[in-house]
Order: sequence, then structure tokens, then C-alpha cells
Amino acid sequence: AFSSINHLGWMLSSLMISESIWLIYFFFYSFLSFVLTFMFNIFKLFHLNQLFSWFVNSKILKFTLFMNFLSLGGLPPFLGFLPKWLMIQQLTLCNQYFMLTLMMMSTLITLFFYLRICYSAFMMNYFENNWIMKMNMNSINYNMYMIMTFFSIFGLFLISLFYFMF
Repeated sequence: AFSSINHLGWMLSSLMISESIWLIYFFFYSFLSFVLTFMFNIFKLFHLNQLFSWFVNSKILKFTLFMNFLSLGGLPPFLGFLPKWLMIQQLTLCNQYFMLTLMMMSTLITLFFYLRICYSAFMMNYFENNWIMKMNMNSINYNMYMIMTFFSIFGLFLISLFYFMF
């Protein structure tokens, strides 16, 4: 919930600056949110404890899930940082330093919560049978999730590569 409020603040300030930047921010936020909700839907995850106990055997899925969390939070090497980077540049050009500082501090709080969840998930590997755990996942959903995760994690590098190529 706090992450959505944080992104809403970034989107409102981007709407104040330029509608095209708002559209870019909204597109990236929608994509990153879709990747996470798609994964939650595939694995039928409804509670935070399920994240800790679900991927005990599959470290790759756990790693991709939490890298998507950090991308959604806007950590710099991931795709989620690109719209925030555009907003940082535009707010700097408009001399809105106070608003920029306030929004960056709220993003750091969001990233703190995401990093705390990631740290807990990787350090506390326990197995509980509170839920029926079936890996009902066909290869199409799995492949689609992995492709979207690839763009979420390496999207900033790919965009930079295309920018320098053309």
C-alpha cells in the first residue's frame, strides 16, 4: 500500500511536469505491477508467509520475485528506476528541489521495506505445511513470467544499449 502511495506521488508530480512523462511512468509502473501480480496469480500466493516458505527448493524463482520487488521500488540498476530517473531530471530542470528531496526520501523508505522483506525471505528458509503447495504451472506461464522478469531486471541496460546504438 505504501509503495502505491509513493508511486502515486511520483505520477502526480510527473503529470504536473508533462503528460508524456506521466504516460511513460504509468506504462512502466503498470508493467512492473503486472509482472508481480502475474507471479502471485501463477503460484496462488496470498500471504507474506507464503513467500518465505513457497520457494524453498527453487532459489531462482525466489531471486526473480524479489528482484521484481526491487525493480518496482525503483532501485537504480533495474527498469523501475528509469521513470524515476526521468522525473529526477525534469524536477531538477524545473528547480523543484524540495519536492524532489521529499519524494526521494519516501522512495528510500519504500525500498527499506522491500529490502527488509527480501532479506527475511533469503535468510529464513523454513518449510510450513499451512497451505497446500502444488506447482500447477504450465510452461507457457512460466516462460512468459521469465521473459517479463528479464525485461524488468535488465530493461534499463537494454534501453541504454538501444539508445547508444542509434
